Amino acid sequence: MTGLSGEVVDMRTDRLVAILLMLQRREQVTATEVAMELEVSERTARRDLDALAMSGIPVYSIQGRGGGWRLLGGARTDLSGLTASEARALFLVAGPASAATPAVKTALRKLVRALPEPFRAQAEAAASSLILDPQRWGSTRIAQPPPRFLDDLQDAVIRGVQVRLGYVDSTGAETDRTVHPLGIVAKGRSWYLIAHTGTGRRTFRIDRVSSADPTDQPVHRPKDFDLAESWREIAAEVDRRRTPIEIHASCAPDGINLLRVAMGDNLEIGGTTNDGRITVVIRGPSEYALAGHLAGLVEWLEITSPQGVRDHLAAIGNALTEKYR
Repeated sequence: MTGLSGEVVDMRTDRLVAILLMLQRREQVTATEVAMELEVSERTARRDLDALAMSGIPVYSIQGRGGGWRLLGGARTDLSGLTASEARALFLVAGPASAATPAVKTALRKLVRALPEPFRAQAEAAASSLILDPQRWGSTRIAQPPPRFLDDLQDAVIRGVQVRLGYVDSTGAETDRTVHPLGIVAKGRSWYLIAHTGTGRRTFRIDRVSSADPTDQPVHRPKDFDLAESWREIAAEVDRRRTPIEIHASCAPDGINLLRVAMGDNLEIGGTTNDGRITVVIRGPSEYALAGHLAGLVEWLEITSPQGVRDHLAAIGNALTEKYR
């Protein structure tokens, strides 16, 4: 019953916020209008309007013909069209678990002051309801501050202006160029800038940015650019570079779950062969590394190619036999 009760409270809270928004958009509303817009009965609409007034919102009713409900003195509480659940989601972003920059968190926390008192507690609770600890057990707990130029680059993306970017690559070489910022992505504890350059689209790790000077020149943004799709393409290409070796194999059905645990996203499961085995494709950084990783699964796994992985597995088997016979 607790879960159902929570859902009912959430639904009513959303309705009350919707009614408040209606009162802001119109000078006056009636219970009939509220009922039609929110698809509830007039009785429920009247009850909700009464609840708004009793909760401290400056709402009052006008009786008689042409009557209805109004906000006292034209009072306004600008929620920018948010429902209560959307407001809670925003303040979850503003909480300690968020990867949002300090400026974004500050802006979201200020937004809570625009909420009516009855809804404010839920939004404030959302901001402190979740903590994400990216550290593994036993690792050094060193806080990772946001990259130095994250706010500047985020501002440039929002304003749509080009940036003169200083950058130090993985070899330590420093370059300087003008880029067209298209979007920013957080991947784990790292932040990346996706930008258009004179040589095409590039991805820059923001912690390697040595300077970021916005210009007054507008960004040339491709009409068909989609940040999410662009990042999927970039992430897929990075994965291909990190795992250039591809193994083709078949696995006994009772070993598939073990293989999933061992290889994670580097495993692609195919169809079933005539003898009931399951075809798989496994990716990794090198033949030797993959052989070592899969040596404990040879009871279920049969590698068909490449031959180099089979040779490494045979060598590992011989070494184990020699050492432990």
